[in-house]
Amino acid sequence: MKRLYPDQPVVGIGSIIVREGKIVLIKRGNEPSKGKWTIPGGLVELGESPEQTVIRETKEEISLDVENPTLIDVVNYVDSDNKGKLKYHYIIIDYFVHVKNGTAQASSDAVDLRWVPFDEVEKYDLTASFRFFFRNNRKRLEKANSY
Repeated sequence: MKRLYPDQPVVGIGSIIVREGKIVLIKRGNEPSKGKWTIPGGLVELGESPEQTVIRETKEEISLDVENPTLIDVVNYVDSDNKGKLKYHYIIIDYFVHVKNGTAQASSDAVDLRWVPFDEVEKYDLTASFRFFFRNNRKRLEKANSY
């Protein structure tokens, strides 16, 4: 499936992990949005449910075993190039997850990981889709706890 100039929307997931008033953010190591901060996540593979994807991607990107994904939001992200041609189109399904075990650390295509207090999140160079998600869901997330 083509991510760049796709023929149809690409389905991805985001993993929301919260502890003691902080949320896990990763710095992306690959395009799109290389170098920007977001939540762990990735693309749904053929034959895989979004819930299976969030569990797999969380393990791959930040080395945590998680369970009980709960749907928080669905974000439609569309980005066009300077000629107006559709460059990216993602449907991102964001899940709150509970941590079973492991220690959060950047791996896979995450080049850095931080536990960020909610009041500091928007000071980071965030992906557009995560910034939109965060602004719409912050109050709900502040009450959450993944541990």
